[in-house]
Amino acid sequence: MTKETARTLRAFSIELAIYALLVVVYFFLVLHLLGDWLYHLERQHRYIYAGVAILLIIGQAVLLESVTTFLIRMIRGRSE
Repeated sequence: MTKETARTLRAFSIELAIYALLVVVYFFLVLHLLGDWLYHLERQHRYIYAGVAILLIIGQAVLLESVTTFLIRMIRGRSE
């Protein structure tokens, strides 16, 4: 394995671990803070619930990707 390949694999592994941790934290945060509200919304207003769920998915993707990118830039900046 070349040095560049090993470095890329290491950076990918770190990014994957950070992203997995952030997804788990996000899941439990939403479950804790919005769980009851989302449950009642789903039972009473399905179309609004669907829209809120889609917005939460999009927000999660954008937020976690930007946080992960920021952290990876910090890690790569320190290692070089």
